[in-house]
Amino acid sequence: MQSAGRSSGSSRADQADQRRAELLDAARRVVLERGISSTRVADIAKATNVSGGLIHYHFATKDELITAMLRSTIDGEVVRLGEIVRGSGPAVERLDRVLRYYIPRTRSDQSWILWIDAFAAGLREKVLQEILLELESAWIGAVRQVIEAGVESGEFTCDDPEGAAERLDGMLDGLIIRYTLHPSVLSRKRLLEHARVAASREVGLPRSAFPV
Repeated sequence: MQSAGRSSGSSRADQADQRRAELLDAARRVVLERGISSTRVADIAKATNVSGGLIHYHFATKDELITAMLRSTIDGEVVRLGEIVRGSGPAVERLDRVLRYYIPRTRSDQSWILWIDAFAAGLREKVLQEILLELESAWIGAVRQVIEAGVESGEFTCDDPEGAAERLDGMLDGLIIRYTLHPSVLSRKRLLEHARVAASREVGLPRSAFPV
């Protein structure tokens, strides 16, 4: 039988985890509204109707809170990328799913607004640089793995899967920023077409091998 002390300790730990999750969610909402640089602990406290002292009990500094929020977002995205890479179907279908997952659904896609803001703030914040590198590496790694699998199965022809993944990553980052800032200039449909054309060239397939 579990002792009352252990049960109580477990309950407190669960409550602390739940509170931390609530604070991370609130931090994400506030950052999306105000931006990373303009967000204060007081803003997050107000959004959750708690004291700043309670936030500092769970996170020593604002930087620690923002870092934890970004890392929790990365964790979810990396898990989904892994599922796509290991998914069923030909390599070309999995590569296309990775591309479609990476490209924002709309210009107001919260995840991409968050990362674009983090890119800007990361120019001066080393901890953000490390988190962004982690996300970038996960994305490049996912594309590389799919290309390598396609080469191994004979579906793709590519002498440098790592380089191909890096080129696709760099191209898409630039186009996505343009799409987010200037949707009247670049539609999502055209953005996805650019991605498919570039991917087809990298893996030695005609554009018709990808979806229309």
